[in-house]
Amino acid sequence: MDSSILLILIQDGIVNGAIYGLLALCLVLVFAVTQVILIPQGEFVSFAALTYATLDLGHVPASLYLLGGLGLAAFLRAMWGIRGRAILWLALETLVLPAAIALVTIWLAPLKPGVAIEAALAVAIVAPMAPYLYRIAFQPLAEASVLVLLIAAVGVHLAMTGLGLLSFGPEGSRGPSFSDSQFNLGPVDISGQALWILGLAVLSMIALYVFFEFTLLGTALRATAVNRLGARLVGIRTTQSGLIAFSLAGVIGALSGVLIAPLTTVYYDGGFLIGLKGFVAAIVGGLASYPIAIIAALAVGIVESFSSFWASAFKEVIVFAVIIPVLLWRSLQHRQTEDEE
Repeated sequence: MDSSILLILIQDGIVNGAIYGLLALCLVLVFAVTQVILIPQGEFVSFAALTYATLDLGHVPASLYLLGGLGLAAFLRAMWGIRGRAILWLALETLVLPAAIALVTIWLAPLKPGVAIEAALAVAIVAPMAPYLYRIAFQPLAEASVLVLLIAAVGVHLAMTGLGLLSFGPEGSRGPSFSDSQFNLGPVDISGQALWILGLAVLSMIALYVFFEFTLLGTALRATAVNRLGARLVGIRTTQSGLIAFSLAGVIGALSGVLIAPLTTVYYDGGFLIGLKGFVAAIVGGLASYPIAIIAALAVGIVESFSSFWASAFKEVIVFAVIIPVLLWRSLQHRQTEDEE
């Protein structure tokens, strides 16, 4: 292996690791606020990528029907027990918003408005699915144990996978690149798409930092993550915190799908594997530390890149094997803590 191949592998690892880092941030955020291990996170990635590819062909994506169905189910599930103005806001969120997105998409899709608008439409279609899923499946189980929430997350993942097959079919698709430019950095050629991925990933991480540190909603989310009961006692609506956490996860997951669509052919169930790699990074961070999760995601991307070069048939095994020593170390550390107590 010469230096040029080494640099190319590192570049590919960092680009992939940036995507895994965004997903790891979502998983850590959602778990900290709601105790849900968001296994369906990968579906937001694959659905957004396939929606983006469909829009580029000038077709109306079938994910619009899925969005409308989830919105209607969320409305019917949440309307019991509320009245007055709350029902109006619920209808705006779950019925009017999907209808508006559908009208705009049906109008613009045949016109092929360009990658920027198509990417924005794909994110707008897929991102609201996350809070709808929270209302349907997880909000009623807010006080349940982590194990019950995990079982619910597995069930939601299986249901979304089936709906993905029904909506997009078994064929894979690839979306258009944001940029076809190439830049030379010594022996390495850096694509414009790679720069887009890194730039948007960094901007997303900065935006999340600003949101958590300098906004009232971000402070409420942090308080809910630290102590859910204490947050309720001081007047924070923990249900609303869960909706915000899922909404952020939906936006970031959809954005990740749009970014990754030009790099690889995405299938209806392909997001699960991508989400698992983000999950590995989140586990390394203990489902609590955002900086460690980001660093771990970059490491996962680099390990995957080198594994695909040296042993491509076993690259997935090697990537997921990274989690084993981390789990062993954490189990030993936890046992020592219990012994000290």
